[in-house]
Amino acid sequence: MTAYPAWTPASRPGIIPLHPLTFGTILGRSFAALRQNPRVLLGFALCVQTGAYLLLLVAIGAIAFASFSRLDTVRPGTDEYDAIAAGSTAITIVAGVVLSLAVGVLSVIVQGIVVSEVAHAAVAEKLTLGALWRRVRPVVWRLIGYTLLLLLVTIAAIAVVGGVLFAIGTASPPAAAALIVLVVLGAIPLGLWLSTKLLLAPAAIILEKASVFGAIARSWTLIRGRFWPALGVIVLISLVFGVVGQIVGIPFTVIAAGLGTVIAPTGDPGPTGIVAIIVTGLLTQAVTLLIQSMALIVQATAAALIYIDCRMRREGLDLDLLTYVERRDAGATGLPDPYTQGIGRSFVRPAPVGVPYGAPAYGAPAGYPHFPQNTPGAYGTPPAPGAYAPAPGGYPPPPNAYPQTQGGYAPAPSGSPPPPAMPPYAAYPPPPGTAPAPPAQPAPPEGAGATAPHPDAPHPTQWAAPGRPAGDADREHPWP
Repeated sequence: MTAYPAWTPASRPGIIPLHPLTFGTILGRSFAALRQNPRVLLGFALCVQTGAYLLLLVAIGAIAFASFSRLDTVRPGTDEYDAIAAGSTAITIVAGVVLSLAVGVLSVIVQGIVVSEVAHAAVAEKLTLGALWRRVRPVVWRLIGYTLLLLLVTIAAIAVVGGVLFAIGTASPPAAAALIVLVVLGAIPLGLWLSTKLLLAPAAIILEKASVFGAIARSWTLIRGRFWPALGVIVLISLVFGVVGQIVGIPFTVIAAGLGTVIAPTGDPGPTGIVAIIVTGLLTQAVTLLIQSMALIVQATAAALIYIDCRMRREGLDLDLLTYVERRDAGATGLPDPYTQGIGRSFVRPAPVGVPYGAPAYGAPAGYPHFPQNTPGAYGTPPAPGAYAPAPGGYPPPPNAYPQTQGGYAPAPSGSPPPPAMPPYAAYPPPPGTAPAPPAQPAPPEGAGATAPHPDAPHPTQWAAPGRPAGDADREHPWP
């Protein structure tokens, strides 16, 4: 008894094709996750970015108030007043920079949610924010630790380089100025190189549950061979959102300046003018936060797609994803996470099968007759001697083959036996139960008792409709 497999519908397509991705596919599909699940991704990113911005404003405001409030205890115009003012300004600036970097750590949580969403969207799964958070929550402290490690290393590098430049500047200010220019110019490519080499570390932490240093090593290994496409995608996305931010911010800046001029032409805005300026500033910040949130989502999506593409090329992740999709759509449950299968394995993708130019056809037996050159000579040029000779060990020439000469083929020598005759064609036997057809009678020779056909007999090439007299044949369309 033969068991036939049950019919299953075609697998649902995800946001990306399950095969190695091209540069254009990664760049174009980086916006797909935002379109697929905007309420979860954009809403969560806006909440996190707004909370981080308000927290930053409150913290910097409190530090500035505590620093500058000391000026009320000294008399203005004195040396002590100037020293306190300079120190308060420096403390506020340093605190603002450090807190901005620290609050930026919260953005890595958004990146974790986006990476998890893209991993599920690649296999046509759409989860809620709670389900995504349950996937990210076990490794969220690793993400924060990784971001803090990068922050500490960056601050330490800036402090060391700044101290060296300050020491050089005290001895030779022109040399220090030249070194500052060189350091800034060299920091740009160095930062791009390091950020690209470490681009896949958050995805490795989230999807592979890797440790902080293990994720750094994984990113360093996976990005090998795909460095320039990854760098191009990240730079292009940054440039696009930078230009969009400038284009959107210019109208609000112009409106704020125009309102200030119209409401307070003499320089005193008054309560109404102050309220209008505050509202315009809040609108500008709201639009800026929206653009920053979208940029964060798109950049995190691009990083996740680059991670998936690198694993497809190096470890055959596309085969694991296809297997998972097929089994899931067939009704299987309890399937393992496909992103944790085959981590670190060596996968060599087979090259496309093709017949090289000048080689024998695929499947030809050994020693099959071949041509030394596949390109013939000029039209009308006789073939060179031996150009069509079989390969050594190949098929033997047919019997009684004519010898090959410079100008073609020589006639068969006299006295050579003729080639064997082909056997006659064997007709199919009649079906069983039917009488054999009578043998065909040879036609009598002309003038030897031949009889003329009957005048009412139809012509053999004419056709008569059924039911019509035999002599009333249709003579308009005779069949040959």
